[in-house]
Amino acid sequence: MTQSDKIITRFAPSPSGYLHLGHAYSAKLNYDFALEHNGEFIIRIEDIDHLRCKTEYEDAIFEDLKWLGFNWQTPIRRQSEHFEDYANALSKLDDMGLLYPCFCTRRDIRNEIEESTRAPHLGPKMGPEGIIYPGICKHLTNSERDQKIAEGIPHAMRLDLKKALKLVKEPLCWTDLKTGKQTADPKLLGDVVLARKDFPTSYHLSVVVDDHIQGITNVIRGEDLYYASHFHRLLQFLLDLDTPTYDHHPLLTTKDGTRLAKRNKSITLKSIRKSGTPPDKIDKLIKSYL
Repeated sequence: MTQSDKIITRFAPSPSGYLHLGHAYSAKLNYDFALEHNGEFIIRIEDIDHLRCKTEYEDAIFEDLKWLGFNWQTPIRRQSEHFEDYANALSKLDDMGLLYPCFCTRRDIRNEIEESTRAPHLGPKMGPEGIIYPGICKHLTNSERDQKIAEGIPHAMRLDLKKALKLVKEPLCWTDLKTGKQTADPKLLGDVVLARKDFPTSYHLSVVVDDHIQGITNVIRGEDLYYASHFHRLLQFLLDLDTPTYDHHPLLTTKDGTRLAKRNKSITLKSIRKSGTPPDKIDKLIKSYL
């Protein structure tokens, strides 16, 4: 499938909290890039996590973006309305023999890691985003897996990276606007979860499916997702999906180096606009955190 000649960017927030200046920065980069190239700017609501996502946060997202002066294409794609698309992708990977159920709890993984540290030669493998899943459930027999499923033990679905990489016959690459041609190294993330225990997909699976379906040509997102792009490139290959051009922008941080994030209760756009600050001052505020 060939991507459109028209530039299409997207801003894809999760309505699990109010937007902060870091979101405004990312949204503006996408909006301005589309505007500069006479393209389209799309908003996608990434609301697969039904336990954390709330309508009030989604409403605030649109209010914030309107306040910033953005226009966007409609209708809005909400991930919660398209689980069938992700299920189809997951089924394709399963038919290829690339998935396995993972019954591990966080405690199971933590105990395994603690045990491995007692034998230095078997210590946990580290990736750029932390400890790589140690493969506890990867080595279960089919009968053991069937028994656990029959007992109703909750499970996620992980990609068997070793099997997946056997299908790759030549380097997988993508283009990054800042750094040029990049060669993917999916081993950096290991056997990633593609369907969680509490809902039948994951960020990694949903985002590559959505970007393909929506014809996204340019993914402009934070540099914290740079390593995810290595794994996303593999999924695009396995599922025969388009590969956008990527651009990973710097994250906004406070003076002590703390990144702006919902979990850090960073100042929100809602509070900024309610304070009477005009939207044309946002650029100056953003620069103060770069």
